[in-house]
Amino acid sequence: MSDTPICSAKGCRADAVWVLAWNNPKIHTPERRKTWLACEEHREHLSQFLGVRGFLKDVVPLKEWEEASSAADG
Repeated sequence: MSDTPICSAKGCRADAVWVLAWNNPKIHTPERRKTWLACEEHREHLSQFLGVRGFLKDVVPLKEWEEASSAADG
């Protein structure tokens, strides 16, 4: 099994290259960020799904997200 993160789109097994950070204001505090991962093909679809609900906060390349997370941890 690979350690490479995979796309969150239903049925997709492609490597993720994007992080979609989102928040449902009805159930999450404003600073909370949930994440979905997306391959290049599904980035726009997943972004639109979250966007029309007002949930999408940011779309960041996975590499940048991982670098920012490790910098914050360390």
